[in-house]
Amino acid sequence: MSHEEFPTDRPAVVTCGLPYANGDLHIGHLRGYTAADAVNRSLKKLGQQSAYVCGSDMHGTPIAVGAAQRGISPEEFAMPFHEKYEETFPEFNVEFDNYGRTNDATNTEITREFVEKLEDAGYVYEDEILVAWDPEEGQPLPDRYVEGTCPYCGEQARGDECDEGCGRHLEPGEIEDPVSTLTGNPAEYREREHKYFAVSELADYLSEFLDRVEGTSNARNQPREWIEEGLQDWCITRDMDWGIDYPGEEELVLYVWVDAPIEYVSSTKQYSERVGADEYDWEAVWGRDGGDGGEIVHVIGRDIIQHHTIFWPAMLHATGHAEPRAVCATGFVTIDGKGLSTSRNRAIWAEEYLDEGFHPDLLRYYLTTMGGFQQDLDFTWERFQERVNGELVGTVGNFVYRSMLFAARNFDGTPDAEVSDEVRERIDDAVEQFERAVTEYDVRNAGDAAVELAQFGNEYIQQHEPWQLEDGSAEQAAVIRDCLQVATAVAVLLEPICPEKAETVWAQLGIDADVHAAETEAVHTEPGAFDEPDELFEKIEDDRVDELDAALEEKIAEATTDDDETDDETEDTDMDESDLEPLIDERIDFDTFESLDIRVGRIESAEGVEGADKLVRLEVDIGVETRQIVAGLKQLHDVDDLVGEKVIVLANLEKAELFGVESNGMVLAAGDQADLLTTKEGAEPGTKVL
Repeated sequence: MSHEEFPTDRPAVVTCGLPYANGDLHIGHLRGYTAADAVNRSLKKLGQQSAYVCGSDMHGTPIAVGAAQRGISPEEFAMPFHEKYEETFPEFNVEFDNYGRTNDATNTEITREFVEKLEDAGYVYEDEILVAWDPEEGQPLPDRYVEGTCPYCGEQARGDECDEGCGRHLEPGEIEDPVSTLTGNPAEYREREHKYFAVSELADYLSEFLDRVEGTSNARNQPREWIEEGLQDWCITRDMDWGIDYPGEEELVLYVWVDAPIEYVSSTKQYSERVGADEYDWEAVWGRDGGDGGEIVHVIGRDIIQHHTIFWPAMLHATGHAEPRAVCATGFVTIDGKGLSTSRNRAIWAEEYLDEGFHPDLLRYYLTTMGGFQQDLDFTWERFQERVNGELVGTVGNFVYRSMLFAARNFDGTPDAEVSDEVRERIDDAVEQFERAVTEYDVRNAGDAAVELAQFGNEYIQQHEPWQLEDGSAEQAAVIRDCLQVATAVAVLLEPICPEKAETVWAQLGIDADVHAAETEAVHTEPGAFDEPDELFEKIEDDRVDELDAALEEKIAEATTDDDETDDETEDTDMDESDLEPLIDERIDFDTFESLDIRVGRIESAEGVEGADKLVRLEVDIGVETRQIVAGLKQLHDVDDLVGEKVIVLANLEKAELFGVESNGMVLAAGDQADLLTTKEGAEPGTKVL
């Protein structure tokens, strides 16, 4: 692993969190997989050797519980979902170099190697612990077989995770007021002997790792709190029949979060074995036996940050493997402002989206460019329509079609002319923007580079008006030649996000080359001869959106009527309605609201408050003056990245003193991840929010 600028001479691997093989895929899942696919394709555009690997998570209690409910074996329950995922991902142009599963022979073998290395290095010990037990069924209750109260925040929690509260990983025996999910009866605790991974011994290493790991700020900052509070050792075995057996132990299997991330290594090995080590060397990537390793990039959901920034790098370090270069954690996906709920059918299912006849690249574009990696993303059909019609149809599609149509009718394709210096420079600027975004793992701005270049193309053709020039003239040929080069470059830069549409553009331009294999210098590839093109994108009409909204409301109503109980989510990436606080019943009058002086501000400087774990001292320009404001953003944002951000400030809040520092106002943010409120357009500092 290095922190050199991409491309490096080391092989890269991009991974995405494994889907549990216990349910159908929806757009909440697809956000991560399409984003990781775009990262992998973008790295290749920069000339970086890279592979994209993943696999189905076949183990753990969610699958065991689902199988028991249907009276079949866990493998019989999970395999159809695994096979369905293998079919579905390619339908969204998600192109894995290898897609495996955690219960295959490769992952079983490598998982046991990891555990044996942990033991040899002295990081595994035995301890008697309290395990939840169902006295009626006479069996232990690992993980999701038990529910109760989180000992840290008091919210309802599963046996291995506080999924509705603080999000912490919970060790066996920690959950309070345990209840068996098998019988609904109170559970009791009994002592059992289990294996522990001494993660606490690696606290110093993990703190240093978080200082250098790249990716999103939430993946760096959230785990610091757990380290500062003192890491707990990790119980890595369970009393179950389903899972990878602990080496030398017949009655224990490994906890699912041991073998799940090891599938990244196993899947990489399977790819390497298929293509040959000369083409792609998996051992060079993972730094086997103490090697430096390659460029490991993990794309994950926000709910599994702890596993990928604490447990996983600790395992890699303790066993002599390379550490990840970057961890990019996505935000949640909501539907019409409400949490995804599969039991209430408040979801846009992958298969459902395709059945509506929409092209997969439209959804890829929406999911990857609607917001930054770590921001929550709200899906509505109306907003989807706006993005498609405005940017893909109105900007990209309009420019490519009108340029090619004019060229085909007047020159039978590409005219014999030189590309102007102005256009070459603008294309090179777009490439620079794209490369900078990729280096920063910013797929939204990588996509913007292509769309903004197409916008330049629209302005260029409108400004030069080739239809006003003499047909077939050198002047007309020069304008059209410039436009076609811009179209060629747009396809190259858009390929990571809209791969199939980019391929269509290149084919229509008569370019005899593979746009997927093309690197950024291919933006200057010369188009060929071609006939009149087809429209690239199709406009979504208002009545279609109305139909889709009505259908979504109807299916939610039907599901709610059929099952008006608490949501029994099984996917870790889902966000339940219970995550959202209820509305406050007490209302305020309009005069009270008018008394709030809310202004647009811009952060001019930011630095941590000495002695405070969470506080940052900000200098915020609110137009009429610059205010000092103290905000609790330190563990949730990269402090250096705050400078230049536009924020919303409550300006007439009474002054307060925090850790000896005066705070003169309040920066507004949403949720426990402190998602900063900002403006959509160009409102200047000091503008009042009405």
